[in-house]
Amino acid sequence: MAEITLVAEPGRATGSRESRRLRTAGRIPAVVYGHGAEAVSVSVDGRELRHALSGASGANQLLELRIGSDHHLAMARALQRHPVRHTVVHVDFQIVSRDEVISADVPVVLIGEAKAVELEQGMVEQQLTSLTINATPGRIPASIEVDINDLKVGDAIRVGDLRLPSGVTTDVPDDEMIVLGALSGASVGAAPAEGGETAAEDTSAGAAGGEESGASGGASAGDGEGEA
Repeated sequence: MAEITLVAEPGRATGSRESRRLRTAGRIPAVVYGHGAEAVSVSVDGRELRHALSGASGANQLLELRIGSDHHLAMARALQRHPVRHTVVHVDFQIVSRDEVISADVPVVLIGEAKAVELEQGMVEQQLTSLTINATPGRIPASIEVDINDLKVGDAIRVGDLRLPSGVTTDVPDDEMIVLGALSGASVGAAPAEGGETAAEDTSAGAAGGEESGASGGASAGDGEGEA
């Protein structure tokens, strides 16, 4: 994974008022830490940050963070967003090294078509949308792909079924479900509905038989009374 250069300005004053002033000016307050270095308060240009993190690697993009004359290999480890606008309001940068194993959340992407599930009017239920993996920064994948072409109703694909890229591991239990081939609500309701129709037909038939029996019984009684 090639790193993207991002310039950070040191000497940021802390506090809510100063943070609001920075955001109004198009800058994002941030902090840089890691590898025993003292945490440093900085700010980065909002557009440059969005550009750096908008590629395939997303928030796992490897960055060359320039702070004055210092250069650090870093990653954005915590993005705080506005609750309504969802814009980034603060970011933590962690200094990393190329040969250390770190953890990262990677999106799980389904590929292919579960045609066997579609034929039974079922649905593909994705239970796990991201997977926490362990790898060196350069080996962190943009995503984990899960092939669902052979998925059938009742089948499940679990973490233990994944073929992770070389150098990538996960501590998530093997039995954790990723995707399930399930019957849709319409399909589940179809069988009882058919049974209900049969039962209704049986009830109607029984009712009709009862009416005929009652009519026959009534005629016999009438005949008896007439004979008496």
